[in-house]
Amino acid sequence: MRVRQLGENVINQIAAGEVIERPASVIKELVENAVDAGASTVEIVTAAGGKTLMRVSDDGRGMNRDDLQLAIRRHCTSKLSEEDLFDIRSLGFRGEALPSIGAVSCLSIQTRHADEDHAWSILVEGGKQAPIAPAARRKGTQVEVRDLFFATPVRLKFLKSDRAEAAAITEIVRRIALAYPHVGFSLSGADRQSLNFPAARGEDAHLARIAQVLGNDFTDNAMEIDAARENVRLSGFAGLPTYHRGNAQHQFFFVNGRPVKDKLLLSGLRGAYADVLARDRHPVVVLFIEVEPGLVDVNVHPAKADVRFRDGQLVRGLLVGSIKQALVQSGHRSSTANAAVALDALRGSGGAGTAAGAGNAGGYGGWYPERQTGFNAAQAFRPAASAFERVDPGTGEVHEGPAGYATAFDLREPETAAYDAVGFAGASSPVGQAGLAGLAIPSADARAHEVPVDEIRTRLPLGAARAQVHETYLIAQTEDGMVIVDQHAAHERLVYERLKEALARRDVPRQMLLIPEVIELPEEDVARLAERAEDLEQVGLSLEAFGPGAIAVRETPAMLGDMDIRGLVLELADELAEWETADGVRERLDHVAATMACHGSIRAGRRMRPEEMDALLREMEATPLSGQCNHGRPTWVELKLTDIEKLFGRK
Repeated sequence: MRVRQLGENVINQIAAGEVIERPASVIKELVENAVDAGASTVEIVTAAGGKTLMRVSDDGRGMNRDDLQLAIRRHCTSKLSEEDLFDIRSLGFRGEALPSIGAVSCLSIQTRHADEDHAWSILVEGGKQAPIAPAARRKGTQVEVRDLFFATPVRLKFLKSDRAEAAAITEIVRRIALAYPHVGFSLSGADRQSLNFPAARGEDAHLARIAQVLGNDFTDNAMEIDAARENVRLSGFAGLPTYHRGNAQHQFFFVNGRPVKDKLLLSGLRGAYADVLARDRHPVVVLFIEVEPGLVDVNVHPAKADVRFRDGQLVRGLLVGSIKQALVQSGHRSSTANAAVALDALRGSGGAGTAAGAGNAGGYGGWYPERQTGFNAAQAFRPAASAFERVDPGTGEVHEGPAGYATAFDLREPETAAYDAVGFAGASSPVGQAGLAGLAIPSADARAHEVPVDEIRTRLPLGAARAQVHETYLIAQTEDGMVIVDQHAAHERLVYERLKEALARRDVPRQMLLIPEVIELPEEDVARLAERAEDLEQVGLSLEAFGPGAIAVRETPAMLGDMDIRGLVLELADELAEWETADGVRERLDHVAATMACHGSIRAGRRMRPEEMDALLREMEATPLSGQCNHGRPTWVELKLTDIEKLFGRK
């Protein structure tokens, strides 16, 4: 067959296949055009999941007759400068959307520019254009798309059900609405429940819009992020580790106002929460990245869903560091949703409604250690010499606990206990902590109610210990409610944080291999690993290129003992290829530390003295990330007195 030039209509249909994947793709392009046109209100109407009708109306600048004539032609746009193709400051820029839509549907456009006496309209059916005609309309533009893919009926067979397509449209509108809180959005139609996001104003506009889209539960359980590094700024909100979901659909990233799903950003998010969230759970985040247009390429995907940063590691480092810092500053904060679930269970409803009184930001008034007058973070967050030394939040002074603390909770000096426990003298030695050997033996009668209530301690975030039930859970009294603590989960996190800090303060001990392990790999994997050799050496893995197609491993972390070196290197190579990171070694080290903490902490079934319970609460208040255990489960739940009274019909 000879080479020939394809017709204009066929070219448009091929282009439509790249840009217009489903009805949600059409809505995305049309709504982005409305936002670019300076609209303050965007109205969307759909039918049959967008298959038979999609209508987008806005009150933006509109177009005059000449602009409308060009708008339906390929590669005609007002948003791109020919002098600098990388200076893109709008959502759309290629000029492909309208001609692509018109090639596979019945497209009609009505538009009126502010300087025009009347509106203009045009109709395009399957790529065939009708003459432009005058029309009656207020300022702005209305684009109506009917019978999508009627010109390419095969594409219809690949669409999902009306319900699924309608849900995809909803998701697109939600994402764009999050990025532009000053624009009002409404979504309606016979195939859905109406959705309305009024325009938000003021300094808290983004927070107000996030509450509209994700609900108050998220804003009540989120940490504010605001950081910058070089020419990149990161802002937004990240959910507490105890506020999580079963999938990644509640993770929203925006680059210069553009909704994106980028592997680099997802990798950074995974790394930031790796230490506080189970692998099968996903955090909820709404994060905005602002960067100079020349430092990011948005033209790497037909649907503009992916971006490529000039310095991806800078962006990833900013993301990981900012979220980890926010997690540390959140202290022992835990999700208020935990209390709602507990109250629903007590009511016997089995639902997941929001409990009244559980709406404050921290579940206890949003207390943070660093907000206390004279708080010394370096003192309060440092490992104590024994597991239950008490650190005064006001002065940073360290006080020994009552007699019995050192015996019952001895972890010894972190530098000694942590490294002896992991067997640095001999990596394969059993994990153990001698000072914790007697924790399974009941130590006292847990009659905390016989101890007078200390009003000062009830004003602390986790209150004053009052009782232990089932030798597993601690009950503490606060000024306006009660706190229930899982003693094993709480102490597990405390021990884990101590071990991590001990690891961070000194080089990871290594064991040299008698004979270097040589592992054959593709050349590109060898190059990636060699580039990260210095980073890997910091966590105890020493390797180097051994010719063009092999890696030689000379040292491994002693903490990992007898390990599958080949499997680890292959895992790192795959991680670098997919995520451009090499966190596998650090994750393994953290996993060993977490296992030690789990086995070396207070067990369920161990009776505790009142002073020991109170010491545990104080240690939790002074330890970052103590709101969840190493597996991502909450360590404590607060029930407000008003909610308890409602359970008994007192209010």
